[in-house]
Amino acid sequence: MEGDQPTGRQEYAHDRSERHSAVMLTRVVAEGVARGDITLAFRRWATSRVSPGGTFLSVAGVIVIDAVERVDPATITTEEAHAAGARHVEDVLAALRGTSRDPVFRITLSYGGPDPRHAMAADTDLGADDVAHIGAALDRLDGRAARGPWTRETLRLIEGNPGTRAVDLAASLGVEKDTLKRDIRKLKDLGLTLSLDTGYTLSPRGAAWLRAL
Repeated sequence: MEGDQPTGRQEYAHDRSERHSAVMLTRVVAEGVARGDITLAFRRWATSRVSPGGTFLSVAGVIVIDAVERVDPATITTEEAHAAGARHVEDVLAALRGTSRDPVFRITLSYGGPDPRHAMAADTDLGADDVAHIGAALDRLDGRAARGPWTRETLRLIEGNPGTRAVDLAASLGVEKDTLKRDIRKLKDLGLTLSLDTGYTLSPRGAAWLRAL
């Protein structure tokens, strides 16, 4: 999924891409997948929430779902537990959520490369088509929001207040903190913002887009 610098059209496709975020890996596990040390995950769901060939973003980059198989938890081996980043089978079983009536799925994982948003966020070479496609993507986000347009106001607020806590940005916009975080993740998916240890900042791409306006 990494490669040439994304164009505006690639960005639009990325905005529509499917992500199997239901797996939700911890940093330790995600980094283990990136190194190749971890290749399995086990989840208990009423029905499988992921499918082979899917991908999702983690803190370590793109994770690929290579296979999904329903298994009897009693047959999980020590080797499989190690491949899932656990020391013992009991640790795997203890970490399963859901009810005992739900089936357990073994998910085979591999690393698909760095987060493509990083390259996108660093790309400041925006032509007229790129500027237009970013604007169209923001218009779509605005159009889906019950409260009305929010994307450009949020970008301007981040531009003027880098490193400001999410709770304070949310108060300035009159929204809940969780709502703000969800919104900023959508802007990050477009390569327009970056997360800091505290708060957010515009990415080079986001700053270039605002300048182009």
